Amino acid sequence: MAHVHVTQRHAHLAGAVKLDTVNGREGPIARAVLTAISNNRRGTGDSRNEEATAIQWTLWGAQAENAARYLGKGSHVNIIGRVRNHRYEKDGETMHTMAFTADEIDYLDSRAEAEARREREGSPDETEARTPATAASAHPSRAPRAAHKPRSDRQPAQAAA
Repeated sequence: MAHVHVTQRHAHLAGAVKLDTVNGREGPIARAVLTAISNNRRGTGDSRNEEATAIQWTLWGAQAENAARYLGKGSHVNIIGRVRNHRYEKDGETMHTMAFTADEIDYLDSRAEAEARREREGSPDETEARTPATAASAHPSRAPRAAHKPRSDRQPAQAAA
């Protein structure tokens, strides 16, 4: 089957990245859905019009987890992916839709811009931004830790025998 490649440049996210886990062929896999909007300007002078194009993209695996961790509403991105037609039956009618899957995503904001946006929005830190089901299961090493205790309050290290 041939894939049609789609490029969406200089887009911004319309909302938060929605992350969940689905059962894949080889076990659970992360899936994220985001909506990116890009504005195109057509014409010249007084007849110049701006046209917005919104595309709902699906990301998979580590790419999905990273997008949920680092992107938020208003983040600027370039996305390259593919589109496929889907056909299904609903209430006796054949429905046609298009599904966009991201192959590459470029984060265009600097780290400082992304952190400033998170502070303005008052969004939770990266481990809380993910759903509870995926926060601990996707990366146990990144699960929220208890408050850090000073070294003097911790148990001393055991000496090797």
